[in-house]
Amino acid sequence: MPKVSSVIIPYATYLRVYEPLAAFPEPERSHWARYARRGDHPSCQDELRRSLADLLPTPPVPVPVHESSDAFVLDVDGVVCVCPWRTRLRGWQALGELAEELPPAVLDAVLPPVVRRQAAQDYERWLVRNPDARPWIRTATWQVPLNWFVLVADEEREYGKGSGDEAPVLRYRTPMVQARRRVARGLRTLKESMDEGPLIDGLVDVGRWLEEFHPRSLVELDYGGLVHALPAGELEDDHSAADVAEGIEALRQGDGAAAGAAYARLMERWRTVRDRRSAN
Repeated sequence: MPKVSSVIIPYATYLRVYEPLAAFPEPERSHWARYARRGDHPSCQDELRRSLADLLPTPPVPVPVHESSDAFVLDVDGVVCVCPWRTRLRGWQALGELAEELPPAVLDAVLPPVVRRQAAQDYERWLVRNPDARPWIRTATWQVPLNWFVLVADEEREYGKGSGDEAPVLRYRTPMVQARRRVARGLRTLKESMDEGPLIDGLVDVGRWLEEFHPRSLVELDYGGLVHALPAGELEDDHSAADVAEGIEALRQGDGAAAGAAYARLMERWRTVRDRRSAN
């Protein structure tokens, strides 16, 4: 479990894909094989600490100059799987999304226009050489997108209270084939039951992303730093994936009342996080 540090923990959640070594071409495959054998792999907090350190200089460095050679590593039924950080690519993508989240004046104060323009130009040049690049990690702040819960099941939930210097952990891990199957079933039900909207659009997007990975990959939904925004009791009782699954099943059966009840439970559970976000 990640240790609590003096670093301010952003309330971010993560959707990660761990791919088997066989999915990577050489020489990257050999790099990750050697990396996995090291045994002293950095944690989620290490990744966060490094990314925050780049924002301290003046002007800040919104995107690393070099791509990270680190990854998260898991043993999945005897198969070594890795989730590359790809912090440079994710930094560029996050920078593009920032303009939608912050007012122009705040954005200019945090990241001056000249810094953003240079980063955008660097990204455009990089994409010409790497047109098929995609991240192994997706990030959301102050929320777990509802479409992410469609990928997992309540029985895959892993919760740890944490103690001493260890933070609580709440995550789900599921085989790629299961995640893709749930996306397909969920989309079919939602499209038959409601008009196009953010939930369907988001599920289509995440489904396309999953299709880019090896079928023997593992998908992980991690509450990350959001565990610090939820009271311990509420975190322990959080079964949002079960509520999403119940709501979709109710829609499939044409039971609008049951679907509405499941949605209401979700909204009530996440009200605490919405209130804290507004306060900030």
